[in-house]
Amino acid sequence: MNEKTDIKYLFEPRGVAVIGASENPEKIGYRIVENIVNSGYPGGIYPINPKGGEVLGHRIYRDLSEVEGEVDLAVIAIPAKFVLDAVKECGENGVKHLVIITSGFSEVGKRAEERALVETARKYGMRILGPNIFGIYSAKASLDATFGPGGILPGHVAIITQSGALGIAMIGKTAAESLGLSALVSVGNKSDIDESDLLEYLADDENTTVILLYIEGVKGGERLLSILRRITRAKHVIVIKSGRSKRGAAAAASHTGSLAGADEVFDAVMRQVGVLRAESVQEAFDWARFLADSPLPKRKDAVIITNGGGIGVLATDACEKYGVSLYDDQEALKKAFSSVMPEFGSTKNPVDLTGQATAEDYEKAMDLALKNDQIGSAISLYCETALFDTEAFSQLLSETYAHYRKEKPIVFSLFGGERIERAITKLRKSGIPVFPDVYDAVSCLGALYRSWEYARSPEETIEEVKIDYPAIEGALATARAAGRTFLLAHEAEQVAAALGIPTPQAIVAPDLDAAVAAAERIGYPVVMKVVSKDIIHKSDAGGVALELENQDEVIDAYQAIMRSCRAYNPKAVIQGVEVAEMVRPGVETIIGARQDPSFGPVVMFGLGGIYVEVMKDVSFRAAPLGRRTAYSMIGEIRSYPLLLGVRGEKRKDIDAIADVAVRLGALVHRMRDITDIEINPLVVYDHGEGVKAVDVRILLKGSPGGE
Repeated sequence: MNEKTDIKYLFEPRGVAVIGASENPEKIGYRIVENIVNSGYPGGIYPINPKGGEVLGHRIYRDLSEVEGEVDLAVIAIPAKFVLDAVKECGENGVKHLVIITSGFSEVGKRAEERALVETARKYGMRILGPNIFGIYSAKASLDATFGPGGILPGHVAIITQSGALGIAMIGKTAAESLGLSALVSVGNKSDIDESDLLEYLADDENTTVILLYIEGVKGGERLLSILRRITRAKHVIVIKSGRSKRGAAAAASHTGSLAGADEVFDAVMRQVGVLRAESVQEAFDWARFLADSPLPKRKDAVIITNGGGIGVLATDACEKYGVSLYDDQEALKKAFSSVMPEFGSTKNPVDLTGQATAEDYEKAMDLALKNDQIGSAISLYCETALFDTEAFSQLLSETYAHYRKEKPIVFSLFGGERIERAITKLRKSGIPVFPDVYDAVSCLGALYRSWEYARSPEETIEEVKIDYPAIEGALATARAAGRTFLLAHEAEQVAAALGIPTPQAIVAPDLDAAVAAAERIGYPVVMKVVSKDIIHKSDAGGVALELENQDEVIDAYQAIMRSCRAYNPKAVIQGVEVAEMVRPGVETIIGARQDPSFGPVVMFGLGGIYVEVMKDVSFRAAPLGRRTAYSMIGEIRSYPLLLGVRGEKRKDIDAIADVAVRLGALVHRMRDITDIEINPLVVYDHGEGVKAVDVRILLKGSPGGE
């Protein structure tokens, strides 16, 4: 649903009806009523079933018209063929929101039936959550309207999940992990209410500090990004998205009917708006629990305290991987920790207390670290030794965490045998961030720092760039008038010029004499390309000639191009050739923009030339984008050092690349008829010398690959 509407009563209903309630404990309708009752919901509970009766001390009404109380929310759990009638009944009786548990709609191809539900609901001003879901939990209302296992703990983490089975499993997982929830919502087919609607409510929910999303496909991605961009300034947002692999994407599409979209684009735009993407459900749960309980850091630098050099090195590697910077003032470290350090220990970071360290040594070291204003967070590591009292250390760990948990972020990693495993289980149940693997511990700290750094970064303003839109419209109109969904090379170059992007000097020549004259006018060396609406891939047709140094070579090239192109496509209408200056060498990059099926306009940048498809060294950002975002996109590619200058070469004109990125983003954001614009190569010269768009390709709506 695109328009913003109030879904307050979805999370805070004054009365709940369960359509399909049952006296039979084996039925979903019984389970939902049972969970509502057991969760302590204080509002009206109205089981509905034409058979009547009683369930868990509540009268079963034969239909909604018998109910005298206010019903804001109706949970529908009946066979699919009866759901539309139930929706009408709810509308006629003033229900505000529908939670449709029933499956058998768009996920199995029955899109028309699902549309009928939404159209009927809109007629009565109702909103639909579902269908094909397990329900909703709201801590604010003390309401568990799901058919899950029950026993949800209240807390500060909200979960939105597209997968019903995974969502139900999450209920048990949250209980096992002692993870308290503010909300748990299953969106299923997203026929009406989607993640964006739910996020708008949760953005203002003071009980929610962390939001965890499980997504299989995205609808309305532009709106989703806009909302996430605002939320991540104040709350932590974690996402798990299936469909990284081609096979996984296909499975996700068949599962929910959603388009999974390019995973690289999803990854990039989530980073762009400050969302943390987890690799697994377990990692997401670890992050959620840690972020919900941890204070925000006051500074970056962390210190590692360990009793083993090896695990300390692993922690250092993990810090580099997850972006956790380490405190590195060696003199300050020596001064701070020398009092607890044996002769053969190390005050460097990691601070190595050695294998003879006692619980008391750890206590002193942790106090020194956590009381030091120059240290932002602590990573405490312990390898089991024969001399160490695990029970005493567990007690120390609990006390240290309780004392400092509101002041600085702390993570712990313990490694050893059965005693250690038992200690970890016990400590985790009491809410302490302790892990058997040091990488898991540091991963949590890294997630906190990434979220914190985004939240405190300055908000980006999208500057107005000067673009000649009327000239661009003219070029597009010419193509449309000719019945084309692509621009010819010289038309695409006109668009580039209107965008303010430098291109080689070029002249379209209708015949050989004009081609020779054009070459003389431009100056040698020149390039020649065929001009034909029937020949898109010019190189394949032999329609390109490079480095023509004189008139004779121009004549030979023209004749060769005509022969090759006529052999390639005898029916092709050839308008002539384009003669252009041969640009001097530079770093070849690729830059473009397109209408992404999930997120709308996006910009892409990477290493260009003929190997772009093989190397796939590209990055993406959602458009429109400001210069800071453009620079981050450029700096993200693996080949970025080439632009900084290698082996004595000068730094390249990164500012000019950023300018092109901003302009392309503005273009595809404003002109949605342009489905693709690609410049390959965009030749980049030394700093201050600019760029040249050598080959520009533009596709319009209706073209293969376009919308």
